[in-house]
Amino acid sequence: MKKYKYTILSIFALIVLISLSVIFFSNLKRNTNKDNIDKEIKKEEIKEPVIEETELSMIMVGDCLIHGAIYDDARNKQTGEYNFYKMIDLMKPIISKYDLAFYNQESILGGTSLGLSSYPRFNAPQEVGDAFIDAGFNMVSLANNHSLDKGEQGILSSLDYWKKKENVMTSGSYRSFEERDKDVIFEKNGITYSLLSYTTTTNGLNRPKGKEYLVNVYDKEQVKKDVERLRDKVDLLIVSMHWGEEYTHTPTNEQIEIANYLASLNVDIVVGHHPHVLQPIDFIGKTVIIYSLGNFIASQYGVEKLTGLMVSLTVNKTTTDGISTVSLSNVNAELSYVYSIKDSYRHSYRLYPYEELNDKLLSGYKTYYDKFMSIVTSKSDKISYKPI
Repeated sequence: MKKYKYTILSIFALIVLISLSVIFFSNLKRNTNKDNIDKEIKKEEIKEPVIEETELSMIMVGDCLIHGAIYDDARNKQTGEYNFYKMIDLMKPIISKYDLAFYNQESILGGTSLGLSSYPRFNAPQEVGDAFIDAGFNMVSLANNHSLDKGEQGILSSLDYWKKKENVMTSGSYRSFEERDKDVIFEKNGITYSLLSYTTTTNGLNRPKGKEYLVNVYDKEQVKKDVERLRDKVDLLIVSMHWGEEYTHTPTNEQIEIANYLASLNVDIVVGHHPHVLQPIDFIGKTVIIYSLGNFIASQYGVEKLTGLMVSLTVNKTTTDGISTVSLSNVNAELSYVYSIKDSYRHSYRLYPYEELNDKLLSGYKTYYDKFMSIVTSKSDKISYKPI
């Protein structure tokens, strides 16, 4: 009996021991799993954000104003063909290294079939565009005070030409309201961008009634609609403005008012032209304001009208866990000069970067450089340039 009692007690103790073991190991497993889960949660909490960075480079120059003396220089007397390549060949190594390159086609490219003409109502050979595209330009404003110089026919001929250039973005002149309101968005290096162009004047030449789409004349409400339509669809939004007073280095009150308005709409860059001389670069919040780039190529008198501003910058896009931000950096200013020499027959034109000038090409060029750069940098100390 005594032996039987010990056996029962032993079995009971064994059962208790086994139960305690099961409970212990279950808790251990549960705690281990909990620890593993906690570790996974903490691992998730300290997970490094996924950051992607990309950038593109951009350069902007001013007016392409083809006076009669310039297209006469480009004309081959034997064949009658026009060749503008040599005029800008020294600029090609500069322009072509940028992803985006902007200029204002001041004199309309209506072509020879409409009859070439100079001041005051311009019409230039379409071969001008060929040379500029070859040099690397791929962003062109078509809205300026000379857009209507050849009427509707001139604009349609110009648009026929530009339509064939698939990799070139144009803005400011259209065939219809539908075309005008169509979103034109390009992408480069993972960065989307668009261009809007407007002019504040058409030299008294009115757009045909019902065909206001032929050239974009600045209208505050229309600009607001255009910007709001595109702003959330692109990383980079540029507005080209043909504005201001000719031959003055000081922005007008109207320019400043428009610049502040565009900055309030979160435009990234405002690129200005029309004064035919240089004006300052400024920053309004995050918006870069270039009041006037001056002439890139023209046949006018005076060094200030033959000196053009070239502004370059970097567009930076940072995407963190799918959320992107865009910023502009490395805003840099350089100068170009339209050199010409006259022989017994005609002028010969060629563009030079200021850094390649000498006193034979432009006497006192260093003094001019300092003078013009003091104007360009007068509103901001954020602009870099290389003193000659």
